[in-house]
Amino acid sequence: MDAPHPQGEPAAGWVTVEEWSGSSASALSRTAVLTASDSSLTSRRFGSRWGRIGGRMLGAFVPEGFPGSVTPDYVPFQTWDTLQGLSTYIRAMLSTQWFLRDLTGMLGGILFTFYQEGSQETLATMTGMGLGMLLAHITRGHALSVWALFLSLTVFHMYANHKAVESFSLTTLNCERASILLQYFKECSEVLAPKQVSQQEHILPFWSNWRKLIRIKLPHERVHLGAKASMLTHTDMQCSHFIHKQATPADVLKSFIHGLVLTNLAQNGKSQHTEARRWMDNKYTTFISKLQVKGYSTERLLSHSIVWRAHWLHGQLDEKLK
Repeated sequence: MDAPHPQGEPAAGWVTVEEWSGSSASALSRTAVLTASDSSLTSRRFGSRWGRIGGRMLGAFVPEGFPGSVTPDYVPFQTWDTLQGLSTYIRAMLSTQWFLRDLTGMLGGILFTFYQEGSQETLATMTGMGLGMLLAHITRGHALSVWALFLSLTVFHMYANHKAVESFSLTTLNCERASILLQYFKECSEVLAPKQVSQQEHILPFWSNWRKLIRIKLPHERVHLGAKASMLTHTDMQCSHFIHKQATPADVLKSFIHGLVLTNLAQNGKSQHTEARRWMDNKYTTFISKLQVKGYSTERLLSHSIVWRAHWLHGQLDEKLK
């Protein structure tokens, strides 16, 4: 039997955080347990070191959260896709003559046109190959013209890809899209239409690399969902979230919005946690309702796969952990 606490002296408290890892919420394994009290912090790890190393090596070749994050047809598709890519490079090495390579490519496109769903892409490919052969014939022996055409087509290729992605009016919520919508809602109490949001999203990769180089982070980049409990560190202007092992996709979205509110308050130098909690209690439901009116899907947040999850308990030091 535990000894009673002295009269008038409060019992010391404790918090236990369990770290769980897995490909999905239904396939988790416990990896660490942290127990904190007023005077100590202890941690205990589970699983072998070789298992963790093997998991990291596998993670370099498969999507994050594999196999729970992919559909059953992913493995056979990826296997055949890898094999066809390998055969393509081998054939390219064997086809040293330009006309042989182009001829086999055109014949393959013609033979499989009726068996592909992307008939428009097939037509564009064949047209491009025909124009390429014509331009190659015209610019033969003119190195400067070849380089000018190559650079011009490269720039146009990037521009066309940018405009294609920009033309989408997506109603799903990813991290940046949710951040843009929340910022506008906090300023105007209204929600932007999907087309307006797509025009504000950053698409080009060099913009992201340039910001990383000078250490500039957008609000949504300061929110870390699925923080690893045993490796948690304090980073300035970084909001790390433990995701409960039983959290639903809607809970993850709510947690992310809460993190955005926290980082915004921190940038403005305001009291963070109390103000953020008050905003979530008073405004979150209205925000979600207005998103739904505009046609947005609010069932989940499109983010990276959350591999690390947690389970926490708290109570008095003299209580037994079950």
